[in-house]
Amino acid sequence: MLTGHQTWVFANKPVIVGSSAIGGPFEAKGPLADDFDTTHGDLMLGQDSWEKAEKVLFEEASDKAIEKAGLTKEKIRFLIGGDLLNQLISASFAARTLAIPYLGVFGACSTAMESLALAAQLVDSQAADYVLAVTGSHNGAAEKQYRYPTEYGSQKPPTAQWTVTGAGAAVVAREGSGPRITSATIGRVVDMGLSDPFNMGAAMAPAALSTIEAHFRDRQLDFYHYDLIVTGDLARVGHAILSELLPKHNIKIPLERYVDCGMLIYGDNPAVWAGGSGCGCCATVTYGHLLNRMREGKWHRMLVVATGALLSPMSYQQGESIPCIAHAVSIENE
Repeated sequence: MLTGHQTWVFANKPVIVGSSAIGGPFEAKGPLADDFDTTHGDLMLGQDSWEKAEKVLFEEASDKAIEKAGLTKEKIRFLIGGDLLNQLISASFAARTLAIPYLGVFGACSTAMESLALAAQLVDSQAADYVLAVTGSHNGAAEKQYRYPTEYGSQKPPTAQWTVTGAGAAVVAREGSGPRITSATIGRVVDMGLSDPFNMGAAMAPAALSTIEAHFRDRQLDFYHYDLIVTGDLARVGHAILSELLPKHNIKIPLERYVDCGMLIYGDNPAVWAGGSGCGCCATVTYGHLLNRMREGKWHRMLVVATGALLSPMSYQQGESIPCIAHAVSIENE
């Protein structure tokens, strides 16, 4: 049901009956390593290209989430997925292998919550009984497409972020045991005129603000309603900016309850500059670490706000600014 201007409230509260997180070698050394179902020691995953390796991440995350849900692929009605590569080749080629009816979506790094929101809408409206939402990225593939090949060894500023090598998946169902999806706020595109692809946190923070503001306005919730509010991958730069913007817009979220996936996944590691990013950042942290803690009872209500920069190599080369978006999904234990 549409509530307010841009929020769906799900009457039947679809259930996340299974979720998975697959990571690469760098993620295996981070503070969330134990929350990954599988981590790989080889960045190539035994393949002969970064892109093929990313496809394998998608397939493994999908298979593991379905297995943890106690289902088979034949039970899954639709697969909703996306990635950062041109024409969504990782998600599309993985869907070819999985042979599940497929909807490809692109929201850059916001794709994790975009796909989860759509999966919940399909299930809540009884258009499907089981839907799989999958998102992922690969550091080598993203660097080659958006910036410079890793072999080039280019220097980067402190505002830059490290693209996560990983994929996360969730199986959404009408019934079952697990955290429930209660609502989703679909974001608007926000462009503040920034054009630096090495400062994604600053570019995306206003989009996160817009969606959080819309969510609390549409649902008319108290600012203490959620035990945890998580942004997708603003990292340290964007997290600091958003933390300053929220009270200025009279959004009095307790800052001790606000964290960012781009900061959580690598901790204080200076090698990642400002922190993590990429489609796999919010997906792996949410479907691994955050849902694991919810299942343990650490948190009961969580709002995940995945942020995305909707640029392409072509738009950057033509001098365009960076339009950004954020999608929010609320997940609650019964």
